[in-house]
Amino acid sequence: MTDRRPQDSFSSNPPWLIYGLGRSGRGVARFLHAQGLQAEWLDARPGQEDHALMQQLGWAPGRLDRSYRTVVAAPGVPIDHPDLLALAAAGAEITGEVALAARMRPSVTLVGVTGTAGKGGTTTLTAQLLRAAGVKAQEGGNIDPPLLDVIDHCEVAVVELSSFQLERVANTRFPVAVITNLGVDHLDRHGNVESYHAAKLHIADGQQPGDLLLLPPAATLGGEHLRPLLARPQVRHFDPARIALADGTPVLDPAELPSGIHPANAAAAVLAAEATLQRLGRTVPDLAGTLAQALRQARPIAGRFEEVGRWRGVRFIEDSIATRTIAVQSALEQARPPVVWIVGGRDKGAELAPLREAAQGRVQHVVAYGEDGPRFAQALGLPYSTVSAAEGAAAMSEAVAQAMTHLQASEGQAGEGQATEGTVLLAPIGTSFDLFANYQERGAAFRAAVQEWLNAQLGGPEAQP
Repeated sequence: MTDRRPQDSFSSNPPWLIYGLGRSGRGVARFLHAQGLQAEWLDARPGQEDHALMQQLGWAPGRLDRSYRTVVAAPGVPIDHPDLLALAAAGAEITGEVALAARMRPSVTLVGVTGTAGKGGTTTLTAQLLRAAGVKAQEGGNIDPPLLDVIDHCEVAVVELSSFQLERVANTRFPVAVITNLGVDHLDRHGNVESYHAAKLHIADGQQPGDLLLLPPAATLGGEHLRPLLARPQVRHFDPARIALADGTPVLDPAELPSGIHPANAAAAVLAAEATLQRLGRTVPDLAGTLAQALRQARPIAGRFEEVGRWRGVRFIEDSIATRTIAVQSALEQARPPVVWIVGGRDKGAELAPLREAAQGRVQHVVAYGEDGPRFAQALGLPYSTVSAAEGAAAMSEAVAQAMTHLQASEGQAGEGQATEGTVLLAPIGTSFDLFANYQERGAAFRAAVQEWLNAQLGGPEAQP
């Protein structure tokens, strides 16, 4: 049974300080309040939800000129932020939501998942597989909901971990840990790829003998700085082409996976679920069959390579969160050609050369929208058109209409009864912040635009939203 008593090393006198609200900070606030603890808060740009929750809890803003015993910092606040350094110098312990959850709920097994791409899909799949095997498991962390919102409702928490969160795990133990892949991202925060990778590798810092670290094939992990990772005794590599148990027993042919479920994520999730069951001492009759059935019923995360509509042989795929090179590349490889690819948003420094290669022979046209879309399209070296609308919903509506025009034209004006085939893929490359509040809003605009286009097709007898 979960021990819900506050741990002795934490104190409500002097009060806690939550530094940075938002999704993570609100989760921390709800958790602390449920423990009967008092906290103050600081946030440079609190939103409406933040203000409403703080008012509901009756918690006042904090001050930098007073002492706090424990400061829980949001993932988005750099570890070397001057305010945090000053608070630490005054005697405060600086921690994060993940380390807080681990310390306050030591009876809950934490399965950690990180990587440049695929961590969200692997996290949700692992939790789904564990639930199918009879385990009370919940996903949370960097993925909705916040970890502290679910920690009291599970025996296993499968935690998606960003590099920002992993800067503050403080040797937290993940008996089963997964690194899906390591590419390039967040150099504006970490400075260089080595520091970014070093943050990711904190997922294994607290592991003990007998724990498991799951990695992709060694050949995909480049860089001399990663050699010590490969030498760890608890490492096992998953094979993206083979979904199987640790002893080699096949679970499912990758071709049987539902649309939007990446084989690499499935392969890692199966091994992570199996190892977690072993740690819990659970025996599941016909484990391979149980996991196979759960995989066949799995659904992708909303906004991550999800089919959101179909017309004749054309699939509309939303991958609004695809802004990292490795994630966009994966989307291109999964999409059924011919592909019309919608790109745009604000450039965050994604490498385009690998995307040019992945698009060859698959992408027939690019539709560019937003702040940096035309520049992306030019650099990709593919035929492209641009969207004129400068407002989010209108821009996405125009992009979908253009995409279908070009996809149908590629069929050579297919005659009546001939099926148009292919994919309209939103994998934007850029962040959403030029025309949208976040990637979820961008994805919702794409979905609405797809539905609008389907509804306009002469009453839509062919539409399958």
